[in-house]
Amino acid sequence: MSESRLKQKVARLRQAYAPHEHRPLGGYLAAMGTYAGVTATITGLVRVTGRPVPERPATADVVLLAVATHKLSRLLSKDAITSPLRAPFTRYDHPIGSGEVMEQVRDTGSPTRHAIGELLSCPFCLAVWVATGLTGGLVLAPRLTRLVATALTAVAASDFLQMGYALAQRAADGRHHHKD
Repeated sequence: MSESRLKQKVARLRQAYAPHEHRPLGGYLAAMGTYAGVTATITGLVRVTGRPVPERPATADVVLLAVATHKLSRLLSKDAITSPLRAPFTRYDHPIGSGEVMEQVRDTGSPTRHAIGELLSCPFCLAVWVATGLTGGLVLAPRLTRLVATALTAVAASDFLQMGYALAQRAADGRHHHKD
């Protein structure tokens, strides 16, 4: 099938799928293909290096990677400091507190650009990629991956402690003002 016929087929499919809304199906296909390529590369590296793949990951590693995945996904998709990574694909909208920002996906440009914007601005979407990378790292470089995951987990725990402290402080200030 020629490239132009494939593009026409994807355009018809997109129109039939979402006739009243722009959904970049071609961009999603490119993102899925890239993800498959990354996964295949990690798998190939594991085979070439002869690293053993655990039959069942340790519960402690699963918990560590879960918290690290949460933190790194939010850091990459919402943190104000990482906004230059997202800027080619998103547009700043407003701050959402705790050093995070809300961004809108850029609607102009290619479907791939749009799909990347959705991926980079969604911590839930990005978590699949982050978890895949950390899981691959756990097999290929377990000590380094655990060290990085530990740091990310510590930052996530600190975030929750900071938010809890702020809530307790507001509650204490509220009680103090009611006594006057």
